[in-house]
Formats: sequence, C-alpha cells, structure tokens
Amino acid sequence: MGRHKDTFFSKTKKMLNKHPIVKFLCIIFILAAYFLFVAESHGLKNGLLISILTWSFFVLCTPIADAGILIDLPMRLVASIKMVYSEIIVWTVAIALNIFMFLKNPAIYDKTTLLSLFKHIISTPFPYFIIIILSGIGTFLSVYIGDSLLNPKKRKKKHLNFLMKHKIIIFASLTVIIIVCYKFLLNKLGVNIPLL
Repeated sequence: MGRHKDTFFSKTKKMLNKHPIVKFLCIIFILAAYFLFVAESHGLKNGLLISILTWSFFVLCTPIADAGILIDLPMRLVASIKMVYSEIIVWTVAIALNIFMFLKNPAIYDKTTLLSLFKHIISTPFPYFIIIILSGIGTFLSVYIGDSLLNPKKRKKKHLNFLMKHKIIIFASLTVIIIVCYKFLLNKLGVNIPLL
C-alpha cells in the first residue's frame, strides 16, 4: 500500500513539474473553488476581493513561488520571460494590490481569519515584515534554483545534487523561522491553532 502511495505522489510530482500547465490549472481550480465558497458568505464583490487578497497573502507570506504561477506561466508562455523577472512582476502586483486595498477598503481584511492575520502583518511592519522578507528570500531563491535546473548548460549531476541539498536546507530553515514568527503573531492575537 505504501509503495503504491509513493508511486502516486512521485508520478503526480513528475507530471506537475513536466507539465506546468497542469499546476496552473490546479491553482486556478483551487482559487475558483475558494471564490465560490467565500462569495456565498460575503457576496460576489467581496468574494472576489477576498480571493485576490488571499492569493496575494500566499505570494507575499509563504516562501514558495507556486502562488505566482497565475501570472508567471502565461508570461513565460507568451513572452518567454525568465521566472525571476515574472516573479518580480507577481510581487509588484501583490504589493500594489495590498497598498491600494489597505488604503481604500481596510475592512475587507477583517472578513476572514487569514486576511485578519495578513492585515496585522501589514499594519505592524516591525517585527512582522520579517515574514514577508523571509518569504521573499525563499521565493526568489526557489525561482533562481528553478531557472538553474531548467538551464541545460548547468544540468550536471553534481551541480543538481548541490542545488537540491542547498534548496532543502534553506527551505527547511526559512519554514521553521516563518512558523516561529507566525506562532508569535498568533499568540499575540490570541488565535489558537492546535497544530502550531
């Protein structure tokens, strides 16, 4: 049973890495499902804003580049832009969106627990911007490593092993630090999540 499970996950991971359009469609599906869920509770307009702000939370406050694929992939397919440049655009869009919404409609952040947490991060730069800074480091490091892995000139086995080991160490470290920051923030806000 365990072997079949491993085979399923390894095949799924290979498929997602080999066919980024599948990953893109999965993220579109998740975002659309989330939109339908929040739109039912908060209405269409607020549901759309909550969904977009939630996407921006995952762009700015997690050390992975997957949320940005909604903008990254079309740019890569249409204009062959390197991942690092498209990720800069993703971050610019996410930051601009939050500046606009925070100034024009800050109450929208109070609609969900996740956005309320995000509002607290945005409104308290010190010390919580460390979450955004570490997430940015993790995101751009993963994009840099991804670009290196896609570059045929750099695809030597020794180089790939070196990159993968460093990627694992860096992401593990960043993830632990970010979880500690979130734990501190949640404790301060009085939010209790049992897994943390």
